[in-house]
Amino acid sequence: QVQVVESGGGLVQAGDSLRLSCTISGRTINTSAMAWFRQAPGKEREFVAAINYNSRGTLYEDSVKGRFTISRDNAKNTVYLQMNSLKFEDTGVYYCGVSRYYSESTSQDDFGSWGQGTQVTVSS
Repeated sequence: QVQVVESGGGLVQAGDSLRLSCTISGRTINTSAMAWFRQAPGKEREFVAAINYNSRGTLYEDSVKGRFTISRDNAKNTVYLQMNSLKFEDTGVYYCGVSRYYSESTSQDDFGSWGQGTQVTVSS
């Protein structure tokens, strides 16, 4: 059984940084793209960042480009999201997804395993 566990969220002020982690157990992720999505209160879950299976390709949602960095350590079966210069609008529950494919993508339909999420709250 695949388990996806996100961690690292918290309450921070605008301008601060956080580093989210996502650790997968029950399978290896070294043949899967990975991604972070987020869901703000009252809104649909949206794409944030994705990385392909060997870290040679990444995608970012426009509003986080230059502030967020996705990375992975296949030896640790873990994916990270470094978030700098956080803004109030970054507030939400952040979810990690395991793709069915090698290549990075922005579509939730490509991801078959999800965690419970970690809450990020940015105060203005």
